[in-house]
This record gives sequence, C-alpha cells and structure tokens, in this order.
Amino acid sequence: MSERDDEMMKLYSQRILALASAIPHQERLDSPDATVTKRSPLCGSTVTVDLDIADGKIVRFGQDVKACALGQASAAVFGEQAVGLSLEEARAGRDALRAMLREDGPVPDAPFDGYAALEPARAYRNRHASILLVPDATVAAFESIADKKIAATS
Repeated sequence: MSERDDEMMKLYSQRILALASAIPHQERLDSPDATVTKRSPLCGSTVTVDLDIADGKIVRFGQDVKACALGQASAAVFGEQAVGLSLEEARAGRDALRAMLREDGPVPDAPFDGYAALEPARAYRNRHASILLVPDATVAAFESIADKKIAATS
C-alpha cells in the first residue's frame, strides 16, 4: 500500500463512514422558522438546514445533506447535538471546528467532541468547506431568525 493510500484509509476511517451512514434529522421541516442552503464551490457539496427556534434554542432541526463522506460525517456530529442549542452554542461549535481544521486547534469541547473523528481531515484543506457546511448553514439560519425578530421590533 502506498503512503497516499494509507493516508486516504486514515481519512476515511470506519468511524467517519459509520457517522456518514447515520445522519440524524434528515427530514426537512414543514414551515420552518428559517431555511438556509450552503454549497461548497470547490467540491459541489450542498446542504439545506431548516430550523425552528423557541426561547432562543433550536427546537426542531432538519437537514438535507448532499456531500462527501466527510461532509456527511460532520452533519451527523452536528445534527446529533443541534436540538437544544442556542445561537451562541452553535456558533461556538462551528468556530471550534473551524479552528481545529484550519488552525490546528484542539478538538471542540463537548457536545461537539465527536468531531475528533475528523481530525485527519486537517491535512485536506480542500475538504474543510464541506465539513463546515452544516454548522455554517445552521448558524446562518439562526442569525436570520434573530435578524427577522430585530426587524419586527424596529
């Protein structure tokens, strides 16, 4: 086995493949408070996230994920934790994941410590956008709800 093949085996570990095959909340929501679609221009991965928010927390979460195994694994980790998150918690999880990937930062703290499975992806910058799609879309959807509420009270 070549060194490149060995690297790819580490990248697409059994854990990543297991996560990719078990994405929670794969059903879209009827009449969500917000919907955001994000696409990675480099690889073409696309996700759509639907949110319902009550009392500043996600109460319903739906996602449609058309991404590589790494993007799917990320959607599984984030989706497992989405319900109950505040905007600040969702943003902190996304930012910690971004730092882990792009700045060689530590694995995010719980509840996002499942991202440890994606540590081997640090070396594959072209995959980072796909991994960040669901967290980015979730934060964008949450922010759009906050912006609507601010506009409604102005």
